[in-house]
Amino acid sequence: MMLGLLLARAGIEVVVHEKHADFLRDFRGDTIHPSTLEVIAELGLLDEFLKLPHQKVPEIGGQFGELQTRIADFRHLPVRCGYIAMMPQWDFLNFLARQASRYPGFTLKMNSEITSLEGIDAYLIIGADGRHSTVRQLAGLEVEDYGAPMDVLWFRISHRATDPELSMGRFDAGRIFVQLNRGDYWQCAYVIPKGAADEVRSAGLAAFQAGIVRMLPFAADRAGEIRDWEQVKLLTVKVDRLKRWYRDGLLCIGDAAHAMSPVGGVGINLAIQDAVATANILAAPLKNNQLTTADLAKVQRRREWPVRLTQQFQLAAQNRVIARVLRSDQQLEPPLFFKLLSRYAWLRRIPGRLIGMGIRPEHVA
Repeated sequence: MMLGLLLARAGIEVVVHEKHADFLRDFRGDTIHPSTLEVIAELGLLDEFLKLPHQKVPEIGGQFGELQTRIADFRHLPVRCGYIAMMPQWDFLNFLARQASRYPGFTLKMNSEITSLEGIDAYLIIGADGRHSTVRQLAGLEVEDYGAPMDVLWFRISHRATDPELSMGRFDAGRIFVQLNRGDYWQCAYVIPKGAADEVRSAGLAAFQAGIVRMLPFAADRAGEIRDWEQVKLLTVKVDRLKRWYRDGLLCIGDAAHAMSPVGGVGINLAIQDAVATANILAAPLKNNQLTTADLAKVQRRREWPVRLTQQFQLAAQNRVIARVLRSDQQLEPPLFFKLLSRYAWLRRIPGRLIGMGIRPEHVA
């Protein structure tokens, strides 16, 4: 959607296909990081965007056993918005669609599922259809899978005025839990070992509720709000990357090119950076009908190394911290970096920069 807006803004005719009738998919990535907010500002849309309901998250915390600290501070970033904006993704997508519709060359087709590349009358096809991309499968592009030790169960419980305000992750013996403050509710992620969803369900809802109470003791009286498994959504975690993101007349970006781990919540924001780089590189050759496969290769060269580095950070966190915690039946010693973050507040600017801005933030040409 962002790429459609940017290309239409550049005077290029573009059609965005969405297979559903609306954007109301719950528990998608709702974290809009400072890098993405900066892109919106560069488009001159920030004031209007911030009128939409959202929550500001200037820092995020963590608790490892009994040690609790702030982990990432976004307030010192050299941007207009030193915070993560928490906003339902359907609101973000609808906003982008409204802005793009101002341009005569933009068309959005809902209920339009792509099942074949044959018959698509386009100078260029962009696959931006996520980690289970149909486009990359139909294009026969080769994927390298790097694995993940966990899956995630997403759900929500109500928020009260007496609750703590900090969004954070909790690490305990055999358990990892993430709580995101969404104003009137907590968006919660229960991290489980890879493929263990059926085992969790077979243990029963009461056991699941007891696990919530253990990890979120201040909300002990609200675990019963989870009344059936329909309220709990499974995210099957994948970390992979295409060897080549393109072929003649086709390019993949975002999770279609590189599925990201939920570590850091950076997936949507890397996808936005891909979109900006793609528009910057391809707008002129598209407008002049001079697009070549070499231009598509430039997009991959521009975006691949920040994706690689980000995935390496994610894989290190998965293998060295998350996998160890999930396998453990007793509380582990907090990692050294966690202790240092607890002691030195200035260090929190480093993960704030990596999470909030990424390795190579892009700017609208």
